[in-house]
Amino acid sequence: MKELKHNFQKNILNKRITVVGMGVSGKSAAILANHLGAVVYASDLGSSEKIVLNAMELMRDHHIASETGIHSKRIYDSDLWILSPGISASSEIIKEASKKNIPMVSEIEFASWFTKCSIIGITGSNGKTTTTQILNQIFQTNKVVGVIGGNIGISFSECVLDELLHPDKDMIYLLEISSFQLEFISTFNPLMAVYTNITEDHLDRHHSMKEYINIKKRLVKNFTNKNLVIFNKDDDILKSVFNDSKHKTLTYGLNSLEHNFYIKEGFLFHKNSNEALLHTNDLKIKGKHNILNCLAASSCAEAYGININEIKNALKKFNGIPHRTEHVTTVKGVDYINDSKATNINSVVVAIKTYTKPIILLLGGYNKGGDFRLLIPHIKSNSVKTILTYGEAGEQIKTAIGDAVRLFKVNDLNSAVKDAHSIAHPGDIVLLSPGCASFDQFNNFEERGDFFKMAVNKLSFL
Repeated sequence: MKELKHNFQKNILNKRITVVGMGVSGKSAAILANHLGAVVYASDLGSSEKIVLNAMELMRDHHIASETGIHSKRIYDSDLWILSPGISASSEIIKEASKKNIPMVSEIEFASWFTKCSIIGITGSNGKTTTTQILNQIFQTNKVVGVIGGNIGISFSECVLDELLHPDKDMIYLLEISSFQLEFISTFNPLMAVYTNITEDHLDRHHSMKEYINIKKRLVKNFTNKNLVIFNKDDDILKSVFNDSKHKTLTYGLNSLEHNFYIKEGFLFHKNSNEALLHTNDLKIKGKHNILNCLAASSCAEAYGININEIKNALKKFNGIPHRTEHVTTVKGVDYINDSKATNINSVVVAIKTYTKPIILLLGGYNKGGDFRLLIPHIKSNSVKTILTYGEAGEQIKTAIGDAVRLFKVNDLNSAVKDAHSIAHPGDIVLLSPGCASFDQFNNFEERGDFFKMAVNKLSFL
C-alpha cells in the first residue's frame, strides 16, 4: 500500500477522495472530508434502504456524489481511499486499488488526522463496549469530558467534525476499536490502549488466530515510551504478547493482588491507598467478566489522572449497556435475557456462567467461523438444559453440539422465542446469546436485540 506524505494528512483541500462503504462510518467520513474541502465520491456495493437513504442524504445535504449497488471505474480516479470497516483487505477492489498505487486508510485513521484531543483506544474480543461505557461514566468530571465513538455506533469522523465545529480543550476520545478498523491504519496513535481479552473471533475474515492477533496488535504499532498499554493479565494470549514487550504496560486481573486495582474477599481494593473502594455486590452489573471490565476502566482512568473517589462513584452508578445480559422481563416466572451483543462463542460462555438458574439458550445467526464444539464442556458444567438453534448457522450448531444437550432447530428467532416460551417452566431463564453475527436476518445486533425484546413482550398477551 502506498505511504502517505505527512502534508497530505494535514491538507486535503481539493484532493479527490473516494469513500468506500456508506454505512455509519463511511457516511460520516464523506461528510468530514467534504467539510475539509476535498472532492468526495462515495461508493457502496450494497443497495439496502439504509444505504440508499445515506446516499440521498450525502447528495441532498452535502452535494456529495455517490453510487450504490456497484463499484464503477470512477472510484479509481482518486488521490485517497477512505475505507469503511466492512471492506476486507482481501476484496478485489482493494487489490485493484493497490495495483493502481492508491493510498488507502481506515475511517478512524482518517479522522485522527484532524483532532487535537487525546485518544484512549479500547479493543478486545469481548467486553470492549462495556469497558468503553464505564470509562465514559468515569470521564465526566469538571476537568475532563469523555466522548465515546468508534465501533460503538458513533463514528470517529462524526466526533471529529463536531470537535472542529465546537472545539473543547478538555475533551478526550474513548474509542471502541474493532479488528476491522485496524486493518488500514498508518499513523493512528492513541495515548493509551486498553486490551480486554483475545479469543477466537472474526475468523471468517482474518482466516487464522495468528492473523487476528496480529491485527489487534496494530493498535499499538506507533507507540513510544510516552504511550501506555493496559491489558488483562488473566488472558494468556495478551500475557504472551505484552509480558516481554518494549511498551510501557499496566496490568489488571482477578488472579493477582499485585495490580493497582484488585479483588480480595469480594472487595475492590486500590493498592496505593490500601483502601477497599466497594464490594462487588455494590456493582449493578454482575458476573466476573463485568468485574474485569470495571478493573480495566479503573486502571485506565487512574493512569490518566482521574480521582479515586470519582472512579468509585462512577462504578457504583453504572447500569450496564443494552443487549449485553439485559433483563427484558419476567413472564409466568421465566426470566428473558437479551444478550444479542454476544456474537462469538466466548461471549456465550461468559453469559451462561453468569446464571445459576436452568437456561434455555437461543443460538444462531451468521457464523463468523467459530467452532461451536467449544461450547460443549461449558454447557455440561453449567445450567443449560435446552438449546434452540435458528438461522443460517442453525444446522452447523446442531451438528457441532450433537447430543450433548436437548436441542431443537427452528427457522428463525421469532420461532425460537415462541418455542422457548412453550417449553420453559417457572424459574427458568430464556437467554438469547446467539454466538453469531446477525446479518442473516438483521442489519446488526441492536436490531436483533430489539426484535427479541419485542417478541418477548408479546408473550404476555398469549
